[in-house]
Amino acid sequence: MFITNYIKEIFNGVKSLLTGMRITGYYFVHPKEIITEQYPDNRATLKMANRFRGEVVMIHNENNEHACTGCSACELACPNGTIKIINKFDINAEGKKKKAIDTFVYHLELCTMCNLCVIACPTDTIKMDQTFEHSVFDRSQLTKVLNRPGSKIKAGVE
Repeated sequence: MFITNYIKEIFNGVKSLLTGMRITGYYFVHPKEIITEQYPDNRATLKMANRFRGEVVMIHNENNEHACTGCSACELACPNGTIKIINKFDINAEGKKKKAIDTFVYHLELCTMCNLCVIACPTDTIKMDQTFEHSVFDRSQLTKVLNRPGSKIKAGVE
């Protein structure tokens, strides 16, 4: 009884192995049918899916203006503290204090690409970009400041 079950299991294992190797053998005999893409040789033609999430970026217009009000909704929505917003208070033309963003720090090395920060943003200032090559030798290069130097909030955004 034990020996027959053992031989059956060996036979089923070999059968399963040969079933998988049949496809490999087919492509070995027919090498003209290429089914794999050769990265990085295909960078120019590489298309990522629309739903792909690469990293968070802040949208700026041609005048270096963004719509981030510094509300910290994205920071609160982030499950692991990837985003840190440092606010400042500006005085507008009427002499009133208005909260503005000073620095928008994004830690790419901590990001899980969950998209919760983009969903939480009430002004659609941030989005997920299609970039995917993030390999670096120094981990500090993965900490990014998303607001550009000298950028300011768009007029009319509250």
